[in-house]
Amino acid sequence: MSNASRRFVQAGEGIKETNAWTYNEWLCRPDLVPAEKLLMVRATMPPGHCHPFHLHPHREEIIHVVEGRAEQWVGDEYRILGPGEIAHLPAGVVHATYNPFEETLVFHAILSPAILPDGEEAAAEDPKDVSGEAPWASMRDGMTPCRMLGD
Repeated sequence: MSNASRRFVQAGEGIKETNAWTYNEWLCRPDLVPAEKLLMVRATMPPGHCHPFHLHPHREEIIHVVEGRAEQWVGDEYRILGPGEIAHLPAGVVHATYNPFEETLVFHAILSPAILPDGEEAAAEDPKDVSGEAPWASMRDGMTPCRMLGD
């Protein structure tokens, strides 16, 4: 079935990939369904791992915790989120997701738009890593350190 007419993504049909932060199963993106405004990924983050401080210059995002707990940062504030809880991340706002806990974290990341307007796609580093910049580099000093996949 062509993705131009696809309306359903069932178990095992998502696009699986691994990045430096999480094991991902993409459930909604333009090469899977005819989505122009939404991206959705189910991300699995092992204990002690993180997606350090970063931003999406042109995309709004929601983090929705499915299993486990997330130390979720939005700007210089954080909350511990559990299953069923969300964080809303406006475009351009620095954020981070940490899993300092002993259980695996599973969350949905929903971003919009899926397709950026002409000119923004090529110019946008997305996500843009700011974890080495002040004040983000020292924001979690004294807290459980973060590992990346492969560390």
